[in-house]
Amino acid sequence: MDGAVLPADYQRIMDVVRRVEGPVMVKQVCGELGMSTERAEALRAKLNRLAERGWLRKLADGKFTTTL
Repeated sequence: MDGAVLPADYQRIMDVVRRVEGPVMVKQVCGELGMSTERAEALRAKLNRLAERGWLRKLADGKFTTTL
């Protein structure tokens, strides 16, 4: 499925995960998006949703990577 079907904020998250080499931590994604780490839990929830729906893969150490 094409990422264009995702809402804009989810598309930005996916762009960061694709762009960064290797698995990413939530705080890395916050930094790349220019977000405060105080919003890390809200971002973690979005990353988890993307993983649950098959867009991302969540690793055992809590990092995220693309499935492709």
